[in-house]
Amino acid sequence: MSQGRLLVAALILTSLCVPVVAQRSDPTLAATPPMGWNSWNHFAGKVDDADVRAAADYMVSSGMKAAGYVYVNIDDTWEGQRDAQGFIHSNSKFPDMKALADYVHSRGLKLGIYSSPGPKTCAGYPGSYGHVQQDAQTYAKWGIDYLKYDLCSFIPIMKKEAPHDPQKQLAIMQDAYRQMHDALAATGRPIVFSLCQYGWMDVWKWGASVGGNLWRTTGDINDTYARMADIGFNQLGLAQYAGPGHWNDPDMLEVGNGGMSFDEYKTHMSLWAILAAPLLAGNDLSKMSTQTIDILTNRDVIAVDQDPLGKEGSRAFAVGMTEIWTKPLSDGALAAGLFNRDTAPHPVTLELHAIGYPANAKLRDLWAHQDVSASHGRYTVTVPPHGVAMLKVSR
Repeated sequence: MSQGRLLVAALILTSLCVPVVAQRSDPTLAATPPMGWNSWNHFAGKVDDADVRAAADYMVSSGMKAAGYVYVNIDDTWEGQRDAQGFIHSNSKFPDMKALADYVHSRGLKLGIYSSPGPKTCAGYPGSYGHVQQDAQTYAKWGIDYLKYDLCSFIPIMKKEAPHDPQKQLAIMQDAYRQMHDALAATGRPIVFSLCQYGWMDVWKWGASVGGNLWRTTGDINDTYARMADIGFNQLGLAQYAGPGHWNDPDMLEVGNGGMSFDEYKTHMSLWAILAAPLLAGNDLSKMSTQTIDILTNRDVIAVDQDPLGKEGSRAFAVGMTEIWTKPLSDGALAAGLFNRDTAPHPVTLELHAIGYPANAKLRDLWAHQDVSASHGRYTVTVPPHGVAMLKVSR
């Protein structure tokens, strides 16, 4: 969210060398990157009960559910007041959260929610500070399946408790996330735990140790090619920290929100799939064009993201404004994204021997949905501006 990104400036935190530590979260929960929808990118603070029910309905009718999308996630601004015992209640936009969860579940989907370890959320609504156990119990009672936990107003608390001590600030932050994970686990309800703290302090090195199933590796995305590309193409070096039950999260999808071209949205979807990123649509599902549905429900591309091997891809080659990214797959194949970051078309060549495959390897174009052929062990395709060709390479 934009408010959260603005708060980054409020605290300058040194990137620390943090050793990789054991996974605390259940690896069977989010065994593949979570797929679903989040309200913020399109609806922001205007989201209400009717919007969420409609999103669930359209997720089913559009074919998204059949393609693997599961979570219907409410972002900030659902929160009401706490009662005399300290339990949180939803506000007038969400008159009955349990009934909403029941409705989403009746559609064969799961419901997600949002909070902060601080006193306030990014939008100024009540956070979970001082009420972690109660909130976890409430979410479980309602039937919540996913929690996005956004740092926001916890930042001043970290500063106050450990001024000028980044190492101690890190420990305080980790403890706040660990406390919520443990509270969720204690309810006995499987709830995916999403850490949102903008990629600070090398969260990919310790996110799993505090129970995170996914963690943001970056500040907020927006619906522009420049921002999407800046985030996506700068995920290098993080692949070793992702795997079943714990994923790097470069933020939500902007596909269908109107700020990018068809080819740019295909690049967005392809790159996120190669990164084994969570696929959380952020558009108005009731107003999707055929192109948007085609991108979001491309089964071949989704299969790359959801491959059970759980390997995140990385950049294999870069020449000028063109890049080739690859991702190993469970059947011994390899997904390859041939990206053109320039504003003019460019030919991009994939040398099969350079990625460890024979000259007669089978090639499948995942956007054209057809087999293509290499010539003498080389496959060349002209990629449009800001576009992609995505291949599955099999022996």
